[in-house]
Amino acid sequence: MFFISLFFNYKPMLSHFIRLFYPETCAACQALLLHQEFVICTRCRHDLPQTLHHLQKDNEVVRKFYGRIPLVYGGALLYFHKKGAVQELIHHLKYKGQETIGTAIGHWHGAVLQRNFPSPYPDFIIPVPLHPRKQQQRGFNQVDSYADALAERLGIPCLRTLLVRQLYSKTQTKKSIVGRSEVVHEIFGLRNAEGFHHKHFLLVDDVITTGSTLEACARELLKIPGAKISIVCMAMSQ
Repeated sequence: MFFISLFFNYKPMLSHFIRLFYPETCAACQALLLHQEFVICTRCRHDLPQTLHHLQKDNEVVRKFYGRIPLVYGGALLYFHKKGAVQELIHHLKYKGQETIGTAIGHWHGAVLQRNFPSPYPDFIIPVPLHPRKQQQRGFNQVDSYADALAERLGIPCLRTLLVRQLYSKTQTKKSIVGRSEVVHEIFGLRNAEGFHHKHFLLVDDVITTGSTLEACARELLKIPGAKISIVCMAMSQ
C-alpha cells in the first residue's frame, strides 16, 4: 500500500518530468503546449474558425436538414476549410490515430452545449457507426472519442448498439456530392430498438458535408415510435 500511495503522490511530478524530455505539442500548430493546455493550444483555440451555431437557433446545420429530417437541435463547433487547421486536426484524428484530438474537441463543444442546448437534454448520444470491417482496419471509430467527451460533459450515456452500419463502403473522401448521396441508402439499420420508444437521440459525427450520412442515420432512428433527433458535429464544411 505504501508504494501504491507513493506512486499516486508522485504521479504529477513524474508527468512533469516526462514532459520535460518529451514535450507535448499543439495538434494544430505544433507549438509547445503550456502546463495546463491539452492537445490544442490556447492561441489555436482562439484562432480556429468557430461557427457560433449555439447562438443561432436557425443555423446552417438546421437549415441543411430542412425538408429532410426534423431536428430538435443542430450545430457544429468549427468550420472545415481545405488545407486549414481544422482539416489538419481531423486528418490527424482520423488517419493518424490521435484520438485525444476528438477528446479535446468533445470537451470544448460539450462545455459550449452545457450552456446553450435546449432543455431537456437528449436521452442518448449515438456516434455515426463504422462498418465492423472498416473499424477493424482503422482500429477505432474516429467519432468515438468526441462522443465520449460529449457524454462526459453533458452527463448523457453513449449508445453504440442501437444503430449499426450494415453495408461496407470505401471512404467517401474523394467522392463527388452526388456519389456521397447515393452511397448511403440502406447502409444503416437498427438492432433491438424495442426498448427505445419516445427517446431523444443526439447523433454525432466528425464533419458535415452534404449531410447525407447523418440523414440516413436519422431516418433509421425515426422509424422508432416517438423518436426525436438532434445533431452535433466537430466541424462543418464551408
